[in-house]
Amino acid sequence: MRLKHLALASFAILSLSACQATTKPAAIINVPFTAPLASDFRNEIAIARFSELLNRADLSTEQQAKLYYDRGVLFDSLGMTTLSRIDFNRAVKLKPDLAEVYNFLGIQHTLMQQYEKAYEYFDSAIELDQEHEYAYLNRGIALYYGDRATLAKDDFKTFLERSPNDPYRVLWLYLAQAAQDKTAALAALKANSAALDENEWAYQLIALYVGDMSEQAFFSGIADGVSSQQEYAQRLCEAYFYLAKQHQAAGDLSIATDYFKLALATNVHEFIEYKYARLELELMASESAG
Repeated sequence: MRLKHLALASFAILSLSACQATTKPAAIINVPFTAPLASDFRNEIAIARFSELLNRADLSTEQQAKLYYDRGVLFDSLGMTTLSRIDFNRAVKLKPDLAEVYNFLGIQHTLMQQYEKAYEYFDSAIELDQEHEYAYLNRGIALYYGDRATLAKDDFKTFLERSPNDPYRVLWLYLAQAAQDKTAALAALKANSAALDENEWAYQLIALYVGDMSEQAFFSGIADGVSSQQEYAQRLCEAYFYLAKQHQAAGDLSIATDYFKLALATNVHEFIEYKYARLELELMASESAG
């Protein structure tokens, strides 16, 4: 949520822009990469076990709801979104007060660009459990993609207040603020970064965004402290996504597109960066077609 260090340090030259008949040269950069993350066989075994248990006649309604939720989470982690959504809907029908299920359903409807429905699910999650931190994050993301940056900022601020030393919370707040005022957003990003631990890997994302670190330097240290293939793939998934967002904001859409595709190539299905990389590509394709 693991290749030896030699493999982790491998690099390949990837073209980050398509060959075009223009006077501008193709953008080429050295980026680290890894093989797509394989699905965890233990999750598949657990799904089979949950399916067996659900066939038992002596389960209470609450037990059935919990099993459907647990199996839905595993389906989601394997990228089986439709199967997970079916299980989540079964779970809330049996037990309508499962806040975490509404949170997952909200994410899935955000990915389908059904934003109003997503807001309803996140609202339900928060009504049931006001301490559900990630419902604020995910509702903020839905609002961000639904072009409601002001409301998104409020949710991201609430999320950040719960853990001011989390670089990812700082970064999502910046993305929403930058949608309205890039100068003010950058100033806020620098101010919020004061509470962060510079030794934490994710801090490098902040350093990249505020201009204290080059993209090359960022990639040079990306394998530092990594102990497994899984951790490396997860780190790359995050790195590719936030680099894509940075290039997208700068108008480098070809490079942004390639970074979003690289995020998807990691196969880290359960990470929001993976999930929203696909949405970003869909939105960019729609804008291009329009």
